[in-house]
Amino acid sequence: MSKMDDLRAMREARYAESAARAGTSRATSKRPAKPAPEPVVAQRPAADPEPPEASLCGHRAISGRTCTREKGHAAKSHRYS
Repeated sequence: MSKMDDLRAMREARYAESAARAGTSRATSKRPAKPAPEPVVAQRPAADPEPPEASLCGHRAISGRTCTREKGHAAKSHRYS
């Protein structure tokens, strides 16, 4: 046998041993289906006409941060947080 044949035989023996220890083989084992999670509906209070984020600039940086300055700011740079 060649080296690759030896390695293949060792791998198959290890797989058969682990399958025997588990009691089933991977090909025949079936997992029970998980139920789909129910969608969560968020309730927004009617007293809040405009969220505070709407008055922000909202410019996105490459890193994913957003600008916290007011919308339409005169500053040339953005302030991220």
